[in-house]
Amino acid sequence: MRIAVTGSIATDHLMTFPGRFADQLVADQLHTVSLSFLVDALDVRRGGVAANISFGMGQLGTNPILVGSAGSDFGEYRAWLDRHGVDTASVRISETLHTARFVCTTDADHNQIGSFYTGAMSEARLIELKAVADRVGGLDLVSIGADDPEAMLRHTEECRAREIPFAADFSQQIARMEGEEIRTLLDGAAYLFSNEYEKGLIESKTGWTDAEILSRVGHRVTTLGARGVRIESAGKDPIEVGVPEEEAKVEPTGVGDAFRAGFLSGLAWGVSHERAAQVGCMLATLVIETVGTQEYELRRSNFIDRFTKAYGHEATAEVQPHLA
Repeated sequence: MRIAVTGSIATDHLMTFPGRFADQLVADQLHTVSLSFLVDALDVRRGGVAANISFGMGQLGTNPILVGSAGSDFGEYRAWLDRHGVDTASVRISETLHTARFVCTTDADHNQIGSFYTGAMSEARLIELKAVADRVGGLDLVSIGADDPEAMLRHTEECRAREIPFAADFSQQIARMEGEEIRTLLDGAAYLFSNEYEKGLIESKTGWTDAEILSRVGHRVTTLGARGVRIESAGKDPIEVGVPEEEAKVEPTGVGDAFRAGFLSGLAWGVSHERAAQVGCMLATLVIETVGTQEYELRRSNFIDRFTKAYGHEATAEVQPHLA
C-alpha cells in the first residue's frame, strides 16, 4: 500500500519552563497579555508533522512518500530521513526560503505555547500529487496534514478529482481555518484525525454535529491523551484503545504524529483499525519518553515485549510479522 504523507517539514526549537503557565495569567487581563518565560533548556530538533509521521512510518518499515516543501538547508535533514526509510524524492526545494521553524515552550504541567514560521512551506501549494503518483506507480492513500492552507485545499481537491482516498488531519492549522474551509477539507475523507479538543472545535466551526460529520467521512479517529484513542464509523460501535504504560513522561511534542505514523502503518499492513490504533499508541509512548519528535529508537524486541504487555499475545501475533 503506497501512502503519501503531505504537510509541514520543519525544525523544532523546544524549550522547557519550570513553572506553570496558568500561574502567570491574570484572569481580568487576558485581553492584554505580555509575558516572557525564562526557560531552563533549549533543544533544536528535526520536526514538521509530515516529516515526523514519515519518520515513524519509516521506522516501522512502511516506506512512506514524504510530500512537502523545504529550503536549500534541507540537505542534512533529507539524508537523515532517507536513511530511516522515507522516500524524500517528492520534496520540493525552495530557491529563496528557509525550511519552516516551530518554536515551542512546555511548562511543568506539559502545557505548551508554540509559534510556527512557514518559510518554504508556503510553496507546498505548487506541488501536484499526480506527479508524485506517476513517479511511484500510483497512490492508495494521501494523508493531508497541517501545511500551507492553500496546499491543504489543493491536495484535497486533487484527491477528489483523481479519486485517491485521503485522510484529513488539520492539527495546528485548525485554529486559523474558517468553517467553510474545514467543511471542504473533511468532506469525503476516508479518515478524519483530531484530538479531543480539536474534535469539538471542528464541530463548532463547521456547525455540523458529530453524527453529521460521521456521515461525511469514512472513519473518525480521535486521540484522547492519556486515555488513548477512539475510532468511530457511521452505524458501528466505537473502538477504544488504551495506551501502554510509560517508562517516563519526558516531552509530549510529536506524540500525535507518532500515533498517526503507527496507525497509517497498520493500514499499510492491512490489519484491523483496533490493531492499527494499538501500534499507534505504542509508537506514541516511545516518543513521549524522549525529547524530540524523531529521537526515539524503535528496537523490535523491546517494542514487541511492551506491545504484548499492553495488548496481549493475540494482538502481537497479528502485528509482529509486519515489523521491520
